[in-house]
Amino acid sequence: MIRSGDKLKCICGNDFFVEGSVYTVGNIISNKFFQINISANDEYWYATKDSEGIYVRFNEEDHLVKDAFFALEK
Repeated sequence: MIRSGDKLKCICGNDFFVEGSVYTVGNIISNKFFQINISANDEYWYATKDSEGIYVRFNEEDHLVKDAFFALEK
C-alpha cells in the first residue's frame, strides 16, 4: 500500500521524471491514485498503482512522452 511520504525510485523515466531519481508520494487520492511531488513548490503529477505497477500515464499521441514507472523504495 502506498502512503504519503513514501519514496519512489523512477525505473523508467521520460522528459518529466529522471530515471534513477527518487520522488516523494504526496496526498493519497484513493487506493489506486495519489500525487507524486516533483518540487518543493507543491508541484505534482497524479500517479496510479495497479496491476501494471506504479506509473504516471502520459498520452503519447498528444504529448510525445512515454509513461514513467516507479518502484517503492524500501
